Amino acid sequence: MKNLTLFAVLAMCGTLFFGCEKYNPSLGEPPVDTDALFTFVPTAANPNIIDFSASNPDLLARWDFGNGTKGDGSTATAIYPNAGTYTVTLTVFNKGGSASSTQDLVIDQTDPTLLDNPFYDMLTGGNAGPGSKTWHIDSLVPAHFGVGPRPIGGAGNYPEWYAAAPNDKSGGGLYNDRYVFYLNNFQFDMLANGDVYVDDLQSANFPGGYSNLSDWTAPYNDQVNESWLIDFTDTTLAVSGNSFLGFYTGVSVYNIINLSDTSLWLQYQDQNDPGLYWYLRLIPDGFVSNSGGGGGGGGGGSATLPIDFESNPPSFDDFGGTAHAVVSNSNAGGINTSSQVLEVTHGFETWAGLFVDLAGTLDFTTQTNIDLKVYAPTTGTIRVKLENSSNPNDFVEIDGTVTAANTWQLVSIDFSAATSGVYDRLVLFPGWNTTSADVFYIDDIQQN
Repeated sequence: MKNLTLFAVLAMCGTLFFGCEKYNPSLGEPPVDTDALFTFVPTAANPNIIDFSASNPDLLARWDFGNGTKGDGSTATAIYPNAGTYTVTLTVFNKGGSASSTQDLVIDQTDPTLLDNPFYDMLTGGNAGPGSKTWHIDSLVPAHFGVGPRPIGGAGNYPEWYAAAPNDKSGGGLYNDRYVFYLNNFQFDMLANGDVYVDDLQSANFPGGYSNLSDWTAPYNDQVNESWLIDFTDTTLAVSGNSFLGFYTGVSVYNIINLSDTSLWLQYQDQNDPGLYWYLRLIPDGFVSNSGGGGGGGGGGSATLPIDFESNPPSFDDFGGTAHAVVSNSNAGGINTSSQVLEVTHGFETWAGLFVDLAGTLDFTTQTNIDLKVYAPTTGTIRVKLENSSNPNDFVEIDGTVTAANTWQLVSIDFSAATSGVYDRLVLFPGWNTTSADVFYIDDIQQN
C-alpha cells in the first residue's frame, strides 16, 4: 500500500539520469587531467536530454550532472527539464588515484513534458496544477511524528518507540511550518512562521531558543528560493541550504515511505544517534485528514460497508500512480446492472492501488468474507488488505483471483483468521504485481 513499504521504484537508474554501467578500476599510475576530459551532445530525441562520454573509457567514471543527480560509467545520459546553466563534473578513478574536470552546460529552454512524472505530480500538483503545492505536518492523526529503531524493528517503518498523539507537540513550532514545493526549477520554500522545533542536541545551532516539549523551540527565518530533489535510486527527498522538513535532527535528506496526492510519509536519520529513525506525516494545505483514534483501530474515516458507488460514495486515496473515478457502468449486465461503478486505472508500481478509511473497525465474528464485484481486462490477482490506520504496519492481506476477463465477476476473500476490532482501513490492489496501466472496474464492496 501506500505506506510506502513503498516503493519498488522506477526500473531505471533514475528519472533524471541513466548509465549504470560499472567498470573495474585499472591498475597503474594515477589518472592525469586529460583522462578526466569529456564531451557531451544533445540527443536526437530532445535537446534537453544530453549524452555524455568520458575521454578515457578504461577508468571508473563518476558524474555529477549539476542538476542534483549523479551517475556512473564512461557514457551516461542526463535529463534537464528546466532552462539554465549547469556545471557538470566528471571524476575518474583507478587504484592510483583520481582526476576531475568540469564544464558548464547551457539549456536554452524549459521542456515541461520532461516534468511529467507521477512523483512530481503528487508533490507539486504537476503541469496541470497551479505550479506548486504547500504541505504541513498532519497534527490531527496519531503517529504523525515519532521515532523508532534504525535498522527498523518488528513494527516496520513505524515510530514504535514514540508515536505522537494528535496535537502532541502544539506550541513547539512544528505545526505552523509550511513547505512549498514548486515544479518550476524544483524550487522549495520553507516557511517557518517565526520558529522551529529541533532536537535538543541541535540547540547550539539555533541561538535564542529555549527548552520546550522535551526538545528545543527556536526562532528561525523563512528559507526561500531553495531547491528540492527526489533521487529515484534510493527514493529519497532532499532539500537544499538551511531548509529542512519538520523536526530537525541535523539532516535534510528524507526516505519517502509513502507519497500520494494527499499524504507524504517520511523517514529520516539522526545526526547525533545512528540508532534512530524519525518519522513525519505531511498533508497538503486544504486537505482534512481522518483524525484516527487510539491504538487498535482508528475508526477515523466515514466509509461503511457495503459500498455501492450509487450515491455519496466515500473518498478513496490513490498510491503508486493509481487514478480512480466514479463513472457510469458501461459494462452493465450479468451479476452487475448498477448504474455507477468505481473505475481504477492501475499505476506505474507493482503495488499500486487505493484505500479508504472506515468509520469503525471490522468485526469478523459472523461475517468472515470481504466480497467485491470486479470487471478486469485480464485474468490475474486482486489483493485486498486490511490495515489498522493508527499503525499501518499492523495489517492482514489476502489475494483473490480473477478467472475471467471482460466480465463482471464476484471475488470473495476469506478473512476468518483476521482479528476482529482492529482493522479500519480497506486497501485494494487491482492488478497486483503488474505495472500495466490497465483499467479495472469495482463495485458492491461488502462483508458477508
